[in-house]
Amino acid sequence: MKVVYPGSFDPPTFGHLDVIKRGSELFSEVHVCILHNSSKKSSLFSVEERVNMLKEVAGNIPNVFVDFYDGLLIDYVKSRNLDAIIRGLREITDFGEELRMAQANRSFSGGIETLFLAADPTHSFISASMVREFASFGKTVEQFVPEPVLLKINEKLKG
Repeated sequence: MKVVYPGSFDPPTFGHLDVIKRGSELFSEVHVCILHNSSKKSSLFSVEERVNMLKEVAGNIPNVFVDFYDGLLIDYVKSRNLDAIIRGLREITDFGEELRMAQANRSFSGGIETLFLAADPTHSFISASMVREFASFGKTVEQFVPEPVLLKINEKLKG
């Protein structure tokens, strides 16, 4: 089974990496796809920077592929002949939004399923927006992101 793990990954966190690694053990291919999110006002990192960071932290996993798509997730799934979507759930509030998206994607796609992976409890409170906010106020975020991502955050916020 080939799946896509979509998100903005701005920046990639240990929570994202956990879902990627666990997905790679469950499925033959995991396509980590950065999607353009029109509801997000601004990004800390460009798409290219996020692709490069994801390749650096997950590129050594043989069945993981990093990609970008500017369109609907269901169109990406169909264009790559993927079987399903995977999403990580951190808390109960994630479930409501993710369920709505899963139902909409299934309805518009003619049946593409979404599979949910419960977050590892050690990462369940981590969000990319929290990382961006703490880092923007000069707090270290080393416990939330892989070292290559931490270096990029520090470079970005210094400049």
